[in-house]
Amino acid sequence: MFSFKPMNYLAHIFLSFGAEDVLIGNFIADFVKNKELPLYSALVQKGIFLHREIDSYTDNHTIIRRGAKRLRAKHGKYAAVVIDILYDNLLANNWQHYHEQSLPAYAQTVYAIFENRMEELPELLQRSLPQMIAHDWLTHYQTDEGITRALKSLDRRTRFPSQFVVALEELNRDRALYNEEFHQFFPDVIEFAKDYLANYDAE
Repeated sequence: MFSFKPMNYLAHIFLSFGAEDVLIGNFIADFVKNKELPLYSALVQKGIFLHREIDSYTDNHTIIRRGAKRLRAKHGKYAAVVIDILYDNLLANNWQHYHEQSLPAYAQTVYAIFENRMEELPELLQRSLPQMIAHDWLTHYQTDEGITRALKSLDRRTRFPSQFVVALEELNRDRALYNEEFHQFFPDVIEFAKDYLANYDAE
């Protein structure tokens, strides 16, 4: 069963580049099964497919694999998922380098879109969106508290005591290294997402 937790939504939302239908699809992708795709418009499906392609690209990127390798001793097969969450913290804290709008203002714009198109969201998201907005998850990715909440949510989804929260200590200890790697990786995934959307439109 899908669960809605404060995990790594910020990067996927950013990589929709302000296209509202793509944003909706990118946001709901993890909650939509293939057999449910016909329920959505072609443009929303585009966002769903973009989300999946970004996940695949990210999982196979050299820098992500390198970071996950450092975390594997403590976090095992979940190391790549932990990296995704840590990178939302890095994006939030480097937001001014990648977007002209402030993160708090951007977050409010996104929340308004989700609220206006609530009926298109899967039922679980409809029930959980008020919590996301009330706790301002997108802005709070830049805080230790926000990332700790996301890591604890991931921890509750596993069947063993994983202690994912220690990943934040590792990030803070080696933040310069993670920042350097993030600034190498993020322009790559931006280019990938833009190219995917352009080629998708051409098909």
